[in-house]
Amino acid sequence: MKKFGFSPKRSSSSFIAHYPSPSRFILPAPSRSLSDSVMVQTLEVVEPLIVKWDPETSTYAKVTSLFYDNRQEAFEFINLVNKLHKAMHSLAADNSNSELLVRAQHLMQIAMKRLEKEFYQILSLNRAHLDPESVSTRSSRTSTRSSLSDFADESDDEIRVAGELIGEVEDAAEGVMKDLKAIAECMISSGYGKECVKIYKLIRKSIVDEGIYKLGVEKLKPAHVHKMDSEVLDLKIKAWLNAVKVAVKTLFNGERILCDHVFASSDSIREACYTEITKEGASILFGFPENVAKNSKKSPERIFRTLDMYTAIADRWPHILSLFSFPSTSSVVNQALNSLIKLGESVRSDLTEFETLLNKESLKTAVASAGVHKLTVDTMGYLSLLADYGVLADILFDSPPSEKSQMPETFFDKSYSEDSPSPAVSVWLAWLIFVLVCKLDGKSKHYKDVSHAYLFLANNLQHILSKVRSSNIRYLLGDDWIIKRESEVKKFAANYERLTWSHVIDTIPKNVTALTREEARDGFKRINMVFDDTHRKQLAVVVPDGKLRDEIKLSVARKLLPAYREFYNAQRVEMAKDKKFAGVVKYAPEDMGNALSDLFFGSGSMSTSVSSSLSSSRKSHSG
Repeated sequence: MKKFGFSPKRSSSSFIAHYPSPSRFILPAPSRSLSDSVMVQTLEVVEPLIVKWDPETSTYAKVTSLFYDNRQEAFEFINLVNKLHKAMHSLAADNSNSELLVRAQHLMQIAMKRLEKEFYQILSLNRAHLDPESVSTRSSRTSTRSSLSDFADESDDEIRVAGELIGEVEDAAEGVMKDLKAIAECMISSGYGKECVKIYKLIRKSIVDEGIYKLGVEKLKPAHVHKMDSEVLDLKIKAWLNAVKVAVKTLFNGERILCDHVFASSDSIREACYTEITKEGASILFGFPENVAKNSKKSPERIFRTLDMYTAIADRWPHILSLFSFPSTSSVVNQALNSLIKLGESVRSDLTEFETLLNKESLKTAVASAGVHKLTVDTMGYLSLLADYGVLADILFDSPPSEKSQMPETFFDKSYSEDSPSPAVSVWLAWLIFVLVCKLDGKSKHYKDVSHAYLFLANNLQHILSKVRSSNIRYLLGDDWIIKRESEVKKFAANYERLTWSHVIDTIPKNVTALTREEARDGFKRINMVFDDTHRKQLAVVVPDGKLRDEIKLSVARKLLPAYREFYNAQRVEMAKDKKFAGVVKYAPEDMGNALSDLFFGSGSMSTSVSSSLSSSRKSHSG
């Protein structure tokens, strides 16, 4: 415990013996001033209580807490100390050499030593009541009623008991804060603020530092971050995302509320205390994202964690500004701002890297079944996740794709993006989808069967549309863009149908009533051969989208089956007469329809490619 420099060397008991009590302190009436009289009366009132709680003269006072023993007496103690200080101030102005001042100063030092001890004990023994979460909850006016939401399924009696318990905790916290404030104001007004502040900083800083440590935030060297395995870094980022929520909402908020309350009487002390207590922990917390943005290894999946960190700070920006509004905490705000800047730069870099990855994709890796390419699945998964981040609008505000990124207006009219909620994001997404479509077009040229190339394009564009419709990309690109792509899917499907099935339809005789039995028989043989060959080849292809699959089959059936049914029905009489003739007919119209219904469920596997690195990004982010 602090030894006060102005304390007399002799004990307080000898001091009291040397100076008689006020009732025996007789001065010649003419020489006693008003301030002397007031001091004499004040000493008579305050001395007994101050001496009672002097740990130097009383074993009871040494082992007992004034505030825990009798709070009413504790506040009386503070009131008397304030009264003593006022009297000392008045007497010093009138007669600075008065011996009464020496006596009063000695009593003041005893009182300050007592209050210093009480302040330390209250802070040390009430960590639960002064826990930042408890302080934040109480002072943010989260009422007992709202706290009872956790007991919604309990009985009325249980809710009442829970309410009483919560009320008791809140009352206890309020009482402790009231005690600390009273002591702090008394010590500060008496000129002993330095001792009070030292204790407060020491204890509260340890709580904040411990809180940051328990939240899993640590100061990492840039080289350590650069060498860190991606999975380990991802875990640290997840821990940080949780930490920043708790730290801003609870830890720093609770400390600000407590500090503002205890030191309400002095703006400068409030600032000095809060700065000392939180600055180091806050700098470590808000410096982590900048460190990761500048030093982590590049990878497609990094962008999502980067955006998560950017969002975590951006969403709490007003609160951060409020918590660290002091001039001495401006470095904390600047650190958070620098992290936002570096995270934004990292996002733009990752988008450019993603574009490069798309451009490097090999054109030779097609899909045997003409189905949806893995590149399409991974790219659209990637883009649909990106579209969920509203902060992209701020990050990409003045960063459109490179000048070489020229899209034809038939694909995306940039003037339309002005109506988009995030024009820059719209242009970026449209451009990346355009790069993907160009890659798919290049891959389609490697199909030997041109009809399969068209089906491949229809399937992949349909998948793109499906992801656009089911994500925020829809609102960013607009309905006109979707309508144009739907029209392109229909054209690709129509080209597939024409190249694949038109020659089957053409084999069906037109003037079915004018055919001889031999001509009809040859007609059935041709139809069997061409349909079987076409059907066999189309069993290998797949149309994953159910709606598109049904549309293609229905379109083929509408053109093929009526013509075949007319030919078949026209020859039924001849078939009934001639069993040999009937044996040539392989399909009834219903059989041909059933054969068509079996199509487009092929099991062609997706090709592997550079896009495998993109799929890991979606798995990582979903985790």
